[in-house]
Amino acid sequence: MAHVAKRDYYETLGVDRNASDDEIKKAFRKLARQHHPDLQVGDQQKKSAEEKFKEINEAYEVLSDQEKRRRYDMLGHAGAQPGGSGFEGFDFGRGGFGDVFNDIFEDFFGGGGRGRERAERGSDLQYNLELSFEEAVYGKEAKLKIPRWELCQDCKGMGARSAAALKICPSCKGAGQLRFQQGFFSVSRPCNQCEGTGQIITEPCGTCRGRKRVYRERLLSVNIPAGIESGMRLRLANEGEHGLNGGPPGDLYVAISVKPHPVFTRKGNDIVCDVPISFVTAALGGKVEVPTLKGATVIKVPPGTQHDKALRLRGLGIPSLKGHQTGDQILKVKVQIPAKLTAKQKELLTEFAKESGMTMDTDGDGFFDKMKTFFE
Repeated sequence: MAHVAKRDYYETLGVDRNASDDEIKKAFRKLARQHHPDLQVGDQQKKSAEEKFKEINEAYEVLSDQEKRRRYDMLGHAGAQPGGSGFEGFDFGRGGFGDVFNDIFEDFFGGGGRGRERAERGSDLQYNLELSFEEAVYGKEAKLKIPRWELCQDCKGMGARSAAALKICPSCKGAGQLRFQQGFFSVSRPCNQCEGTGQIITEPCGTCRGRKRVYRERLLSVNIPAGIESGMRLRLANEGEHGLNGGPPGDLYVAISVKPHPVFTRKGNDIVCDVPISFVTAALGGKVEVPTLKGATVIKVPPGTQHDKALRLRGLGIPSLKGHQTGDQILKVKVQIPAKLTAKQKELLTEFAKESGMTMDTDGDGFFDKMKTFFE
């Protein structure tokens, strides 16, 4: 009878020869679920799956052990330890391998052996808070109404009217699990009657009706720090929904969005705004009243100020969240050209053009149009 050569272990698990331990473990878990004999229908399919399952296990037993894998990479199947072709050759207690099988059985049969009344962490919550531009700059104390599931105070989270209303489940005898024989292994699954808690509520709490929690709205004060901006989230630990069976509460996240301001925009920790000035002020200089978040103030415009020139007011920007110095307010100069001129204004500008040696159009309008184009 001809000898049938064994398949390459890497090929059996469908991984590359340079695959990491984690990649090998994931591949084995996937194939073990797919080919587990107890999940097959019909004797022929079960028999075929059993052979495949043994082949997968053999490959994993070698490749999951660093020393065996090293010898296999050097010498092939001859380098692997004998006795690795079936279940009897595996060390299920060896670190990693037994854990994989436990994970697989939990996926199949509902996490047997984990115990009843497992603590469950409460869900995280998110509150979307919209701030004005000024509130984001200077910060505020916000009052938030947070609806959430809270532990029922009447029954202290038992779900029953009293301790006497909690009875041991007759199906699982309080274990929360039912044990079954599944092919090669004895496994457990959660009890359907008590849903894995090990207890039956004979008289539910009148407030929570056996749910152990109640849905309530809570008023919460939140300190919004100065300098916060859109897209940031504040995390308030343990302010989410309450957990079950002694589990910790979740967290509350406050997601920030800032409404746009009609005058100011933000650039980092600086506040930017446009300041319109006349072309005369731009040329000769002068004083201009400008807005700030702390009220109007007067600035000096230097002679010869160009369009889009940035003038800076130190310390009138946004505080840094990291405690560094406050930003500045930046004033972007926008030189305005009047759309209409009187005859006298045209005459004076014409004289200015001649004095400056500028080429003039015959009607005098071209010079001013050029000035408008220059300043736009």
